[in-house]
Amino acid sequence: MTASKDVKQFSRSPSHLLKRAAQFASHIYMAEVGKSGLTHRQYTVLLAVDSNDGKSQTDLVKLTGIDRSTLADLVARLLAQGYLQRKRTKDDGRTNAIRITAVGKKMLKMALPGADEVDRQLLSLVPSADRRSFLDTLAVLATEMDKIEEREPAAPVRKIRSRKRG
Repeated sequence: MTASKDVKQFSRSPSHLLKRAAQFASHIYMAEVGKSGLTHRQYTVLLAVDSNDGKSQTDLVKLTGIDRSTLADLVARLLAQGYLQRKRTKDDGRTNAIRITAVGKKMLKMALPGADEVDRQLLSLVPSADRRSFLDTLAVLATEMDKIEEREPAAPVRKIRSRKRG
């Protein structure tokens, strides 16, 4: 296959174009918000917790679309930074309720204008007459992923126990 044919195939491949679009969005995010120290996923978790105070990590997986193990790692980092706190729920001693701290709210407030700017910059590249359709189409794709995740929930993360060497 020739190089020009390869390029043409990529330029019309929805999966490739979506990946490149996500890379572009990440690039803009890092320029606008990255200097705050929050990654896009950390920002997403803080925003989700701020809007859903006291939800469990399982609920946050469903809300954010971030897989269980990655979300657990993100929550651990945000706890260590003092942005989140977690407490066992009264109803189920195995479940943690996640809450945003005052420091976390301050960090989220600092990052919000930059995150809004990312969306503004992305949408500015789409003709205004097409923006609603663009967002609706992205929402359809996200909804399809939600359906897959409901049918095929991720396996619970197991702790690896070290064997005693004798």
